[in-house]
Amino acid sequence: MAELVELGAGTASKTRVLLDAMLRAGSLWRYVPFDVAEQTVRDCAAALATEYPALEIHGIVGDFERHLPAIPPPEPGRPRVVALLGGTVGNFTPGSRRRFLRSIAALLSPSDCLLLGTDLVKDVDVLEAAYDDAQRITAEFNRNVLHVLNRELDADFPCELFEHVAFFDTEHEWIEMRLRARRACRIRIRAVDLEVEFARGEEMRTEISAKFTPARLEADYAAAGLELAEWFTDENGLFALSLAYPRPATMRRAVR
Repeated sequence: MAELVELGAGTASKTRVLLDAMLRAGSLWRYVPFDVAEQTVRDCAAALATEYPALEIHGIVGDFERHLPAIPPPEPGRPRVVALLGGTVGNFTPGSRRRFLRSIAALLSPSDCLLLGTDLVKDVDVLEAAYDDAQRITAEFNRNVLHVLNRELDADFPCELFEHVAFFDTEHEWIEMRLRARRACRIRIRAVDLEVEFARGEEMRTEISAKFTPARLEADYAAAGLELAEWFTDENGLFALSLAYPRPATMRRAVR
């Protein structure tokens, strides 16, 4: 029976499909939700303990890039599946993404695997419409960065004066989100004793969301000591789930 470790589990709303399938198959003994928000982890673990009383649950609070070693080692003879769903891996720049995948690979023994969600390269109009929707939901999500800076770092961003910008960078094959100053302004970030001036029309990048092809993902996997084994997409080829296993040591040496 396997252990399922989910990075960025949140409320595990998507994960229940996987949990149900693995439990029906009799192949799951423990679920490990890993997330940065402590209360979310506690609430998730409590809800799942009620829904799945026979399932062992071990919640972990941590940050992707710093706390993966807090995940307990796998039990001998029990395979591990590490899942990162929802396309979160696309928010890393290429170098950071490969370092992150290497840190995941360090959690895997030869019989373990990574289940990874990725958004795929598609029509530019479709991509840009998704990140600049008519309802302005993404715009408000983007501007929320400024609200967080004001609250957490005692900054004085005039949030309404920054407009949402989103476009597809064809060279890097990623969506880039920015905030553009509608007029010149000076911002104070008191918690770090910093002043920043913005000219009218000046932009700051707030997020990237990389889109993938099988070739790009295979290259990232190879650089991390992993090997693509299975590739699943929806019928329109918009999104993919891939399954990767640790490469044998001889192949890892060859890749380096």
